[in-house]
Amino acid sequence: MDDYLNDMALFVEVVKAKGFRNAAQAVGIPNSTLSRRITALEKTIGLRLLHRTTRRIELTEAGQLYFERCKRIVEEARLAHEQLGDMLAQPSGVLRVSLPVDFGVTYLAPLMVEFAELYPGIRFDFDLTSRRIDLVSERFDVALRIGESEDSQLIARPLASLTPNLYASPAYLERAGEPAKPADLAHHECLTILKASRWTLREGKRSVTVPVGGRFALNSVGMIRRLAVLDRGIVLMPHEVVADDLASGALRPVLPRWHGEAVQIYAITETRLLPAKVQRFIEFLQARLAR
Repeated sequence: MDDYLNDMALFVEVVKAKGFRNAAQAVGIPNSTLSRRITALEKTIGLRLLHRTTRRIELTEAGQLYFERCKRIVEEARLAHEQLGDMLAQPSGVLRVSLPVDFGVTYLAPLMVEFAELYPGIRFDFDLTSRRIDLVSERFDVALRIGESEDSQLIARPLASLTPNLYASPAYLERAGEPAKPADLAHHECLTILKASRWTLREGKRSVTVPVGGRFALNSVGMIRRLAVLDRGIVLMPHEVVADDLASGALRPVLPRWHGEAVQIYAITETRLLPAKVQRFIEFLQARLAR
C-alpha cells in the first residue's frame, strides 16, 4: 500500500512538471527510476495514464481523471504531515511568490520585511514579473496580482481594494495649467498604461468617462510614476504607489474630489489546501492591506 501511495505522488509530480526529467530533478530520483515506477503504477491500475513522446507527455482520458483525484489526495496527505509539524514549530521552508514588479518594489517590500521578521524559519524566493505565470508547472506557492484571475480553475483570494487618484508634479501644473474639471484632461499630457484612451472618474454617485492621451504610453507603473515626477504629465494610480512622491512634494493631487475605479489585489493559488507558510503569508497580507 505504501508503494502504491508513493507512486501516486510521483505520478502527480510528473504531470505537474510536464515531463519525467523535471519531475525527477524535483523529487531527487533518477529519471529511469521514475519512469519505471509510473509504468508499474499503470500496470497495477490496468490502464495507460500517459502518452509518452520524446519531447513531452500527455495525459490519457483515464490519466486526467486519475490526476484530478490523486492531486487532492497527495495534497491533503502533505498538509496533514505539515500541520502536525506546525504543532511543534513555526512554519518553515521556501515560500515562492510571484508578484508585479512595480507594485512589489514600491508598496509590498516593507510588508515582506515585516513578515520575514515574524517567521524566521521561512526563506523567500520572489519572482517579480507582470506575466501570467503557471502556478502548477512553475511551482509557485502563490501569485499576487492586481485584477481578477483569468483562470477559473485557480483560487483567487481578495487581499485589498485600491482606489486610483490623479497626480502630477508642481512643475508640470505650473507649465500646463491645472485642470478644473475632468473634461480638461483631454487637453493635458496623461500618462496611460497599456495604451488606455479613456479614464472613468467618479465623484460620489457621479461618473464620467473622459478621453485621455499624450506622448507616452507604457506598460510599467514604475516608469509612469517616474515620468510624472519628471514633469511629463498627469497619472492615475493608487495613493499607496506614489506615497513617497507625495510626501516629498514631487507629486501633488489633481482634481482631488475625483477618483478612478477601484481595483482588487488578489492572492492566486492553485488549490484551497494551503501549507502553513502560504496560509500565514496570505493572512498577514489581508490584515496589513486592510489598514
